[in-house]
Amino acid sequence: MPNQFGFATEAVHRGERSDDLECVSGDVVSPIHLATHHEMESPGNPGHGYKYSRFGNPTRDALESRLAYLTGASEAMAFSSGTAAIATTVLALCEPGGHIVAFDGVYGGTKLLFEELLRDTLDIDVEYVDATDVGTVVEAIRPDTSLLWVETPTNPLLKLCDLRAVATVAAEADVPLGVDNTFATPHVQQPLELGADVVVHSTTKYLNGHSDSTGGLVATKRSAMAERISELQEYTFGNALSPFDAYLVLRGLKTLPLRVEQHEKNAQAVAEYLVDHPAVHTVNYPGLSSHPQHELAMEQMNGFGGVVSFELDATEAETRSVLEELEVFTIAVSLGGVESLVDHPWSMSASFVSPETRRSAGISESLVRAPVGIENSDDLIRDLDQALANL
Repeated sequence: MPNQFGFATEAVHRGERSDDLECVSGDVVSPIHLATHHEMESPGNPGHGYKYSRFGNPTRDALESRLAYLTGASEAMAFSSGTAAIATTVLALCEPGGHIVAFDGVYGGTKLLFEELLRDTLDIDVEYVDATDVGTVVEAIRPDTSLLWVETPTNPLLKLCDLRAVATVAAEADVPLGVDNTFATPHVQQPLELGADVVVHSTTKYLNGHSDSTGGLVATKRSAMAERISELQEYTFGNALSPFDAYLVLRGLKTLPLRVEQHEKNAQAVAEYLVDHPAVHTVNYPGLSSHPQHELAMEQMNGFGGVVSFELDATEAETRSVLEELEVFTIAVSLGGVESLVDHPWSMSASFVSPETRRSAGISESLVRAPVGIENSDDLIRDLDQALANL
């Protein structure tokens, strides 16, 4: 398929047109290839490119072709989870005893991975910095720094970093820049175009979009980097995405632009409602003019995403009570599905890190994270209004 169509067209067709497929069958939707192994033409000669599912699968290949195009990469690799994608990437890029610099706002699960695997097992010095200030990134880079890792927007406080500026710092120091782009999605933000070396996504979230598949993505323009990550995936960890999950993400990607636009429309309405509510202390959403990095969001993002977080003027018990009163919003971890969720990070998505770590990251007992779905926005606001009425 020629590289001449827009994002929405490629999200529907890339990787599944007959001229993209090695095995042409005329299917409009890529079939689910469940075979674990394939017949070879002769010993050591697969002939058609497939021999064992860990090394390649037609359904997964179709997905990777689409994801490479949508992320602006030359190569993409689909993993069994977002965590698997991050772990394999950092292990491919980091040397034992070295040093990495990470945004202090990265997701708690990523912090746990960095500290238990990199710091405690491989003796890698992990240094967290406030990457909203490019100067702190510059000061943290050392001769033995092997990776700079950021999220933007961050989970759950929706902080941003200037990707062009950070990418310049990384390039001048000859340090690869990795970006977790899960919250933004490729429809909203293109880190590789802004100078990143590698981008990861949890496909579990917006790329799948229907809360029925767990997976991860690594995409890059750097062939040597892709080769090293692929080697670890195929030969060491065996953590590739399953064919059925690849099919589910292929299906979800077809509606990604439509879904993301509705997520954002609803999130903006919810954020504006919360800003004016007397029981709400703080609202975090890049689409608000009050967000400290609103101008940066308009510059480097094509939209503001679908996640809102807010701090209630309430105790932990009162905050939990509010969430229990919600009827349209569902109390659950994760995000990016068509349904609206609500998360109490203190007791849910960030509960696996210590209270001290939570507080230092700005996560309090009254913080709420709301991944806003694609429902009727009036219903969502009415639901929040009735739940907040007793505060």
